[in-house]
Amino acid sequence: MSDILDRILRSKVAEVAARRRERPLAQLLAGLAGAPALRPFADALKRRAQAGVGIIAEIKRASPSRGVMRAHLDPAACAMSYEQAGAAALSVLTDGEYFGGSAEDLRVARAACGLPVLRKDFLIDPYQVVESRLMGADCILLIVAALDDGQLEELYAAAREQGLDVLIEVHDRDELERALRLPGGLIGINNRNLRDFVTRVETTLTLRGHVPPDRFLVTESGIRDAADVARLVAAGVRGFLVGEAFMVAENPGARLAQVFEGNLI
Repeated sequence: MSDILDRILRSKVAEVAARRRERPLAQLLAGLAGAPALRPFADALKRRAQAGVGIIAEIKRASPSRGVMRAHLDPAACAMSYEQAGAAALSVLTDGEYFGGSAEDLRVARAACGLPVLRKDFLIDPYQVVESRLMGADCILLIVAALDDGQLEELYAAAREQGLDVLIEVHDRDELERALRLPGGLIGINNRNLRDFVTRVETTLTLRGHVPPDRFLVTESGIRDAADVARLVAAGVRGFLVGEAFMVAENPGARLAQVFEGNLI
């Protein structure tokens, strides 16, 4: 596990403990009756993929590898531009310390459009699952490299209890095998190596043959242009999560349409 991921997870343990003290789990649970109505995340992706590709368009301000990408991000405008360009869903970074995000970014983005939303963060505790539901997430991310098998099972069960879809992120064959032990969930193959943060779309091309046909595959990270998309589509990939290539563009929605030209419905 990378030093960066280690640092993020140590910070996340302290962060969750502080939030628990500020707002105990019982208070979160009491607020669930007022949570936003769920939007079907996995279904939205699969429906688009039947005749083209399902795109999860990401909203993030910064990353440990790239630094600040969009200091003056307008989550609402970005969400609307993605929806108009043909995205099937949104991904919103809510980690503050390393990605500059917040729960408010997710709330604002979701309120501005009709797309379902993935909460992109480092989830280690069922408390965060309830928190995700309250802030309006329709899907959560579980990073296999950050969790042991017991945590994976616990967090997956907590998500399904709340009606949330789950994107289970893997980086190699061993992690994929662990992810497939869960009874369901979207399988995300992250092309970014968490040890050196180098991205290679070959990671998806290598692992995709080991993903059963009944588990929807999403390729993540490193998709920069139409050539990358064409290569992955030719290999049978129909789910894409793209962030950086859009966030560094002047108009994220226009860049989405350009990168995925010919694959949108």
